[in-house]
Amino acid sequence: MTSRLVSARLPDFPWDHLTTYAATARAHPDGIVDLSVGTPVDSTPESVQAALRGASDAPGYPLTVGRVETRQAAIDWLARRFGVVGLGLDAVLPVIGSKELIGSLAVHLGIGAGDLIVHPALAYPTYEVGAALAGARVLATDSLTAIGPEVPRLLWLNSPSNPTGRVLPVEHLKKVVDWCRQRGTVLVSDECYLECAWDAEPVSILHPDVCGGSFEGLLSVHSLSKRSNLAGYRCAFVAGDPALVAELLAVRKNLGLQLPAPQQVAMAAALDDDVHVSEQHARYAARRTALRAAFEQAGFRIDHSEASLYLWASRDEDCWESVGRLAEHGILVAPGAFYGPTGSRHVRVAFTATDERVAAAVERLAAAS
Repeated sequence: MTSRLVSARLPDFPWDHLTTYAATARAHPDGIVDLSVGTPVDSTPESVQAALRGASDAPGYPLTVGRVETRQAAIDWLARRFGVVGLGLDAVLPVIGSKELIGSLAVHLGIGAGDLIVHPALAYPTYEVGAALAGARVLATDSLTAIGPEVPRLLWLNSPSNPTGRVLPVEHLKKVVDWCRQRGTVLVSDECYLECAWDAEPVSILHPDVCGGSFEGLLSVHSLSKRSNLAGYRCAFVAGDPALVAELLAVRKNLGLQLPAPQQVAMAAALDDDVHVSEQHARYAARRTALRAAFEQAGFRIDHSEASLYLWASRDEDCWESVGRLAEHGILVAPGAFYGPTGSRHVRVAFTATDERVAAAVERLAAAS
């Protein structure tokens, strides 16, 4: 019976392995500084809260396809902020948070047993979860040549990267687009951190310099959780090839996967407002600067980290040793091994804690140096 359970096919939930270290960190006299998960802690913008309140009388069912105004706001945002042009309303689909989409996308596109899915060598664990749910095989690599002659059904990109913060240049993105199109591989780019950049300028795969003005075979995934402090609202969307979007819509409407109408109104308000994004970016920049200096002073090397909401830090020791040392000082971070074997000597440090907690981490790291 156990072998027939869906959960038996899934990888271990990584955060369960952090429980003991979290308990150690919580025992610190001044409390835990949690830099592990990366959940937003600052208030949802008032303009977005007001939009949600104004739309709270919503007695009817929402449509899976989404409100026209919400989809148009996504199109306008991609054009205004990232130079993506030519998207129509049929090329955008609101979803109930990006994690839900990423985990279910392979199944919804008809990928199944025997098919190959490729994702980055260091990767958000949900790519692997989605493959497992579909019964597909997985190859974790950043090299197209490592794939060999086999044709994947689906290839994931993630730029800026979670966990490393690495940003892929236009030339590399274009190379992957061309490679996938030559083979008929669906290319999906997780771009949830596009607006969280510090030392680089991330580019969407839907930008004409990358896709050549055609969205064929391409999807990009976007979330408002980080840019707008909307993690609790579960607002995200996918955009790209209208044929792929239509297939996702056809499946999702049969499953009743509908982003609630009030959230759709709030999502449009957030996408239309660039001011709160700049304000939040400044908060994160200050926290990033403080934590980076503190971790470097404590003997850590920071690799990549040019974008996203994380520092990819290493003391050239096993990641669990670093996690344990930091937990003794009340600081909880994520072990790099969560994201793949090549992360085994790094830890991921989120700078999404409050200013007060960040200051506490800085003080503790200085005392420990």
